Amino acid sequence: MSSRKVFVTGGTGYLGRHLIPKLIERGHQVNALVRRGSEHNLTTNCRAILGNALDKTSFSGQIAPADTFVQLVGVPHPSPAKAKQFREIDLVSVRESVAAALENRIEHFVYVSVAQPAPVMKAFIAVRAEGEALIRASGMRATILRPWYILGPGHRWPYLLLPVYWIFERIPSTSAGAQRLGLVTLEQMIRALAQAIENPPKGIRVMGVIEIRNAKVEAAVQ
Repeated sequence: MSSRKVFVTGGTGYLGRHLIPKLIERGHQVNALVRRGSEHNLTTNCRAILGNALDKTSFSGQIAPADTFVQLVGVPHPSPAKAKQFREIDLVSVRESVAAALENRIEHFVYVSVAQPAPVMKAFIAVRAEGEALIRASGMRATILRPWYILGPGHRWPYLLLPVYWIFERIPSTSAGAQRLGLVTLEQMIRALAQAIENPPKGIRVMGVIEIRNAKVEAAVQ
């Protein structure tokens, strides 16, 4: 495994604050985009890039020499009531990130989307699907991860649903949907992101819930 130069947006969020230390521990060089005043929230050895994720002109010139772009910006605790925020933050940030990545000839774009189709969270899914479409149209090599709900600190109540998922995954008529909209742990998600970053695809790779659960990583770079 070779060391990657990684540029992360959303680095102080739920996924970013766990992913960045993992990448650094594994021997990768990480720069993270943060708002002024949030630099102290980044882990040691991660270089802070001050800028606005909703305006590529504030950070595009500071992406180099990255070869990998990881887009993690998103409205926290998504709910149907946040449809307007999804379009103003999630969609705008991925649009700006894709444009900035193209300007910098990024080799591999990594995007956390959401499992789809699904009977709920229509606005959220629509925005993430638009983000995926932007990435596909860009022509960049990319990995798109599609979790449904990530279990971890502050996100534990769905553990109560595990027995229901167990049953639905074993009923032929509901098995596919239960697996597609299954739960993944924070540890599984971070491992899947690390695997994706360390193994760029030749084109577009989509990792659903099953692929996220089964992700493995090699020994760290020494």
